Amino acid sequence: MLTAIIGLTGALVYGAADFLGGLASKRISPVRVTALSAVSGLVALLLVLALGFGEWSAEAVFWGALSGVSGALAISLLYACLAIGPMSILSPLTAVVSAIVPMTWGLATGDKLALVGYLALGLALIAVVLVGFVPEKGAVRPSSRGILMALGSGTMIGTFLILIDQTPEDSGVVPLILNRAVSAAIMFTVVLVLWMLARRAAPGITLGRPSTGWRPGLTLALACGVIDATANLLLLIGLRIGDLAVMSVLTAMYPAGTILLAALVLKERIAPVQWVGLALALVAAGMLALA
Repeated sequence: MLTAIIGLTGALVYGAADFLGGLASKRISPVRVTALSAVSGLVALLLVLALGFGEWSAEAVFWGALSGVSGALAISLLYACLAIGPMSILSPLTAVVSAIVPMTWGLATGDKLALVGYLALGLALIAVVLVGFVPEKGAVRPSSRGILMALGSGTMIGTFLILIDQTPEDSGVVPLILNRAVSAAIMFTVVLVLWMLARRAAPGITLGRPSTGWRPGLTLALACGVIDATANLLLLIGLRIGDLAVMSVLTAMYPAGTILLAALVLKERIAPVQWVGLALALVAAGMLALA
C-alpha cells in the first residue's frame, strides 16, 4: 500500500518538475534549464545530507555517479526526440520503455508479486501509454531517428532506476548527490561547448535566444531542480521499502502530473483518452497495493 502511494506521488512530483522545466525551456534553451536544475537539485540534496540522511561509501559514489551519466544521456535524448516529434507517439513510447527496462530487470533478479500484481503491472503500462498520449492534428509517423532516440531515452531512464536501486541501504541521499553533481558537470560542459561553437561560427552571437541570457527562465529552472530532487527522494524511499518492478511502472506515470498542471495553470484541455489513462492508473495502483 505504502509503496503504491509513494510511487504515484513521486510520479506526480516528477510531472510537476517536467511542467516547470517545459515552461523554463520556452524562455531559455533546454540545455541551460537542465544544467540549472541539476545545480539547484544538488544544493537541495546537500541540505538533506547535512541533516544526517546519508552515509558515504565507495559503492554509493560509484553507482550514484554512473546514474548521473545515464540521467544526462536520458534528458538529452528526450529533448532531441520530442523536438523531432510527433510528441503524441514518442512521449508515451519513452515512458513505456522507461518502465519496461527496470521492471524486467527487477522481475529477473528476484522481485516477486501475486497474480494480481502482475495484472496490475500490465494495466499500469497501458495507463502510461494513454496518459502520455496527446492527440495531434495531422500527426505524421515518427522517423526512424526519432524512434531510436525515444528508445534510447527510455532505456537510459530505466537504467537510472536500476543503478539507483543498486546503492547500499544506508547510503541515503549520497547516490542522488553524485547523480546531480555528474549531471551538472556534463550539462554545463555541453553549454560551454555549444557557446564556443556558436561564437566561432558567428562572433558576437551567444547561445540561446538573442539578448535573453539566463535570467528569463532562471527561477523556473531552479524550482524545477528542487522539485525533481524531491521526486528522486520519493523514488529512493519507494525502492528501499518496495520492489524495483513496481516503482519503475508507477514512476513512468509522470506525464499525469504534467498534464494535470497544464490543465490547472495553462487551462489546457485533457483529452478523453488521457482521463481513461488516469483512471486506469488509479486502478492499477490499488491493485498493486493489494499485491
